[in-house]
Amino acid sequence: MTNDHQAQSPAPLTEPGRYVLDLTGPGSHTLDRKAGMGSLSIGPRESKPPAEVLVAADERINWSVFEPFATPAGSPWPRYISYTGGDTGFLDWAERRPIENISWTPVLPGAASLDGSRADIYTLGIKLGPLAKGPISLVLPEKLYNLSLSGDLTRISASGHLPTTLALVPDTSRRRSDAPYRLPDLGELQGVTNLTLNSPPLGQPISLDGLERFPSLESLSLWGSFCDLEALARLTGLTSLELRFMPELEGLPSLDTWPLLDRFIAYNVEEACGKRLRQQMKARAKVRPWDDYASISQLRKPEWWQSEYGRPFAAWPKRLAKLANEAYDTALASLAEARTLADAEAAITVFTERFNSLKGIETTEREDLGEAVWQLSQSKHGIGQPIPEEAAQGWFDAARDY
Repeated sequence: MTNDHQAQSPAPLTEPGRYVLDLTGPGSHTLDRKAGMGSLSIGPRESKPPAEVLVAADERINWSVFEPFATPAGSPWPRYISYTGGDTGFLDWAERRPIENISWTPVLPGAASLDGSRADIYTLGIKLGPLAKGPISLVLPEKLYNLSLSGDLTRISASGHLPTTLALVPDTSRRRSDAPYRLPDLGELQGVTNLTLNSPPLGQPISLDGLERFPSLESLSLWGSFCDLEALARLTGLTSLELRFMPELEGLPSLDTWPLLDRFIAYNVEEACGKRLRQQMKARAKVRPWDDYASISQLRKPEWWQSEYGRPFAAWPKRLAKLANEAYDTALASLAEARTLADAEAAITVFTERFNSLKGIETTEREDLGEAVWQLSQSKHGIGQPIPEEAAQGWFDAARDY
């Protein structure tokens, strides 16, 4: 093709086009670089979402094929890399070519000990799932600024240079009734000064008991569902505290607990405690003005959380999500009128069958629909006895073709 290019050209490659790459062998891949494209995903065919460059998880990658590429401004391209696989050669490659941001989902047959100390990586994300069969020990890059760990946090140990910011997104369940998740011992990482914790707003809460194991914390950002908020009183060195999308703030200490606090954000939090926080924020300003940013906004009533975050369709394409929510609303209304288990079975069966003729219902969507059926079984009804979870899942399995 006349618009094909050879990636080995000595001139920086900054323009959109189709580029032949010796990624896993001579001419093995063709990269379709589009205008404004700053990121690139690499991974096996079964990757979710689908990878832009298909590479089997056990294939070795010639990362140097990207060295001729640059952004129009002259920075290394791609700026953001998402990689699912077992080739850790990107750490060696980053010793000579900086990586601005890379998100890695390891696919490893066993334990791995990696030295990334000399890699020039600014932001590193590691998604620790079941495809990493053994523990990972990593010496962190000396130039690392942001580190994000998600999934099974017990699968990794990190040492060496401490990142400026650490973000943790542990595997938690969708059941608010499950026992609170407790952070594992993270070793040297517990010396960071800036920490972000993330969990789904209406899922299994993360316990904050034990955060005193992070003795140097100055900045803490919480997103989602948490419990044991009283433990925050032990973090007396906090200068910044952010609370976002938190439906429960029971036990949160008064703002005057943190004498050094100069930045405080509460955004999309439960209404009752949010109003008290506004009073505390104003009172604190009269004693000592806020040197940084302080804001409390979007206070939410309990029903808002259920309608906005309670359903498992948030990640679905907009068209499918609309259909799913309509079917869910219909099932809720039917269950509210149910007086027998047969009525409940009929409501859940109609809900389930609604998706038999829809394209795009694969493993992830099937799991989401199973979760929706569980939620429906817990909704208000007039049967006079609980709907057994096993029965609801049995009706779901019997009616679905996906």
